[in-house]
Amino acid sequence: MQVWKDYQEKNKERFLNELLELLRIPSVSAKAEHKPDMIACAEAVKQRLIEAGVDKAEIFATAGHPVVYAEKIVNPSKPTVLVYGHYDVQPAEPLELWKSGPFEPVIIDGKIFARGSCDDKGQMYMHIKALETLIQTNTLENNIKFCIEGEEEVGSTNLAKFVIANKELLKANCVLISDSAMISLDTPSLDIGLRGLSYIEVEVTGPNRDLHSGVYGGAVANPITILAKMIASLHDENNHINIPGFYDEVIISSDAERKLMAAAPFNEQDYKDDLGIKELWGERDYSTNERTGIRPTIELNGIWGGYTGEGAKTVLPSKAFAKISARLVPNQSSGKITEMLINHLQKIAPPYVTVKATLHHGGEPYLTPINTSAYQAAAKAIETCFGKVPIPVRGGGSIPICSLFEKELGVKVVLMGFGLDSDNLHSPNEKFDLANFYKGIETIPYFHKYFEG
Repeated sequence: MQVWKDYQEKNKERFLNELLELLRIPSVSAKAEHKPDMIACAEAVKQRLIEAGVDKAEIFATAGHPVVYAEKIVNPSKPTVLVYGHYDVQPAEPLELWKSGPFEPVIIDGKIFARGSCDDKGQMYMHIKALETLIQTNTLENNIKFCIEGEEEVGSTNLAKFVIANKELLKANCVLISDSAMISLDTPSLDIGLRGLSYIEVEVTGPNRDLHSGVYGGAVANPITILAKMIASLHDENNHINIPGFYDEVIISSDAERKLMAAAPFNEQDYKDDLGIKELWGERDYSTNERTGIRPTIELNGIWGGYTGEGAKTVLPSKAFAKISARLVPNQSSGKITEMLINHLQKIAPPYVTVKATLHHGGEPYLTPINTSAYQAAAKAIETCFGKVPIPVRGGGSIPICSLFEKELGVKVVLMGFGLDSDNLHSPNEKFDLANFYKGIETIPYFHKYFEG
């Protein structure tokens, strides 16, 4: 609608400056030292929602970081859309790899560089500005609620409790989320599914203290060596996961779905060039898009032990540690896979060491059908603004709360992301294209226009 375009064009610089202010708040949920920043960011999100025109906005305390709730009810008999997003961000380390300060946003070549620019402050903020557009142009016809949390990057444990305790407050006809990617502005897409997650930490202990590597090396097992061998054994020569029973409940995608995925544009050389690698790696007999969408994986997220400071210290360490995550596909249970992974690591540990493994967090995989009114509204909105029908794709990431929303609220989730896979999510130099930011603000009002409940 022209009235939306006019309003957005008039206010686009202000929209951007407001987002930059949010990005300056280091709302890192994983670190206790940032608890004051988490509270400050929740307050900032609440204030922006009030300024956008909601009827009410509240901050709900949890056992962890707070949840921001807001609503604009125009007519209780009209459909209600629950918008979910998160204001917490990943840790910024390693800081030395950033070209600018992670919480000092800069714009280079039409891209916002900052931690959280795409995941998820930039994408969450598009919805606040879309709401403002609808209210200020007197074109809002349905009801909108917001549930913006501060623990998505650490598993959404307390949001799950909040949802269960506040079903009536959150009651809606669908959940709308922009925390994912599309193929490109030239080839728009909609995620129809996300993978689940099991994230554990492993501690391997050998001798009861650090030892001199010359005096004891060769006689006592090195926990780092043993841990490395254990991790290496998790995949076979075909990069197939080597844990008995791991694939037992995996739903195998049909030939028709694999054919649909293959239709999405993909240039392998461009993909490799962007990542600075010579060859790709993954499970045999599956394409790159299949490996990151319809197949489960196990990845080593961090490993440490012994002496890692400046200079040399000839030590045989007492302990070694690793963080390991498994991405799961439909029908796999995060609880079952976590137990399977921990039991397997303890089973394969040789007698020279002891193994302790603990769960950090997990979440279930999620699939959304393409025949729901919410998906159809999203597809029509994108077709209206992009001039192309979006391609349905399966995303490789995880949003733990999706399956809980459906279970507890009884509604479907639609994933309408405007980021790009190349936006360096969870990495140094995270970015979000200004074109994608503004395109999201342009498109989202059409979702509300087309959604009929």
